[in-house]
Amino acid sequence: MPKTSARLLALLSLLQARRDWPGALLAERLNISPRTVRRDVERLRELGYPIVAFKGPDGGYRLDAGSELPPLLFDDEQAVALAIALQIATTSGAGIEEAAARALTTVRQVMPARLRHRIDTLQVTAVERPATRPDPRVDSGVLMALSAAVHACEVLRFDYAGADQDGAETPPRRVQPHHLVTWSGRWYLLAWDLDRDDWRIFRADRITPRTPTGPRFTPRELPGGDVAAFVTNRFQGSDGSGDWLCRGEVILDLPAAVVSRYTRDGVVEELGPKRCRLVLGSWSWPGLAATIGRFDADIEVVGPAELKNAFAHLARRYADAAG
Repeated sequence: MPKTSARLLALLSLLQARRDWPGALLAERLNISPRTVRRDVERLRELGYPIVAFKGPDGGYRLDAGSELPPLLFDDEQAVALAIALQIATTSGAGIEEAAARALTTVRQVMPARLRHRIDTLQVTAVERPATRPDPRVDSGVLMALSAAVHACEVLRFDYAGADQDGAETPPRRVQPHHLVTWSGRWYLLAWDLDRDDWRIFRADRITPRTPTGPRFTPRELPGGDVAAFVTNRFQGSDGSGDWLCRGEVILDLPAAVVSRYTRDGVVEELGPKRCRLVLGSWSWPGLAATIGRFDADIEVVGPAELKNAFAHLARRYADAAG
């Protein structure tokens, strides 16, 4: 016979799997006596689980429909971590989106009101890309401050590291925060910059919020209305079509397995043991040519002409540098 704690968990799992369970069937599934089933049901009731008994030829038990589980105990850091993990999981592409969304709803319902309010202020839009570099750590307090400003629609003031290349002191940024998002393993704040009169995307690990926050504002309508599409287009330098501005095709004297290992956003087609076709995009033609050149192999440009011109431009520049 399993230990009492393990047996109670197994019994609770069965009660949640279907509406009605005859007592004899529960005893058979758990390999215990009907008397032990009755005692375990009483233990679960003492823990707060509303299990009701029904009579009849197959009398048994059911977990009362529509009831909440007993309150769960989380400290503040655990509540924030749980909310972040479940919201990111809803867009992870791992096939658990619906389950993660339902889990977040369930966890929210059983939390105390104070923690439930904190969870409600943390609304995250996750934009996933394969990570190719170490992800910087962001203080959870910064994330909470940013998400609270987004939720309350309050003007946010913050110092932004790395904004000035010559090291001179710069005034704090003033923005209307719109969304907190993740992209390629990093956290970003999507906001309307009040001083530059335009949409901006700020790295959260470089933000140091200032207090207090500013006045409330009416949120602006994001161009296109889709946060994920807007962020993707901004990072790709796109014109709004959802694709790279510059896309070219080349043939490389390298095995497809080698090229695909270092190509995240491109399409690689094997043409032979040591030859492959690569279709890749970038925000500029010189940038695309430079990216392809890093493979250190002979290159045949299939097209377009802009890519050939970009290789010629880089060739002249590199020749001058070598001279």
